[in-house]
Amino acid sequence: MNVPGWHGRTDEPGERWHQIVQPWTAASQGGIAFTGFGCDEGVRRNQGRIGAAEGPSALRAMMSNLATTRPDLYDCGDITVKSQEFEVAQLIYADKIARSIDAGSLAIGLGGGHEIAYGSYMGLIKSERTSKDDRIGILNLDAHFDLRAGEPSSGTPFAQALELGGGNTRYLAVGISEAANGQSLFERADALGAQYVLDHELTQVPTEQIQKSFDQVDHLYVSLDLDVLPASIAPGVSAPAARGVSLEAVSQILQLAAASGKLRLFDVAELNPRFDLDNRTARTAARLIWEVVKAWKSS
Repeated sequence: MNVPGWHGRTDEPGERWHQIVQPWTAASQGGIAFTGFGCDEGVRRNQGRIGAAEGPSALRAMMSNLATTRPDLYDCGDITVKSQEFEVAQLIYADKIARSIDAGSLAIGLGGGHEIAYGSYMGLIKSERTSKDDRIGILNLDAHFDLRAGEPSSGTPFAQALELGGGNTRYLAVGISEAANGQSLFERADALGAQYVLDHELTQVPTEQIQKSFDQVDHLYVSLDLDVLPASIAPGVSAPAARGVSLEAVSQILQLAAASGKLRLFDVAELNPRFDLDNRTARTAARLIWEVVKAWKSS
């Protein structure tokens, strides 16, 4: 079945993702459900490089030729944001995410700027699989806290999530750059009870700390901002990283999350195809998505 945006080489039947992905329907159950959020208004507000709205299409193009490891892949389509009122689009996107999680799927959001994250979080807590007393864990792989106050943007989503979720939501940011976050943001992170691991501390993955954070929650949401990777690996982002975290470390952390049995939602943010040399960033993101899909354990 041909699904818009998915195309590639054809080997034996069903060997590539583009050959097996199906449109999401009301009858779809389980598996992996992709939803695009084509928005970079939040990036504009946060004074980043415009172009992330083209990210979902670029991700599908690079995922199309991935080798099949499971047969149940679904595409829920895109939420396209053409106006400055992206907050409405976040609500529509959240509804799609909630329906995917309700169906027992791993919901995967394809960004778009990191404003996708607040929509993702709203979708998780709207899901029938979560209750008001459940503990929600957010793991953000990112060079930036994205805990800013003020007008909603790509820099505010996790502050918004913590405000909405109250004391039942825990936030761990991994890959934070001291060079890219002012002292006021560190103070704000401390005030909000956030935990964080700095980029230069990730010469070895803090497996015990990360696993402990998973053990303390009922549901897990992981957000990958591609600017956590070095600019040499991920040049096509809103704010390229001078240092970043190694691809190996990011991969290991994502696979730990996927195998936890608690991962309900994963999104990829800040892919900007306009600056992506040889599709380097999109290819890397597609590979990381593939690893999450392969390692994912439902519960």
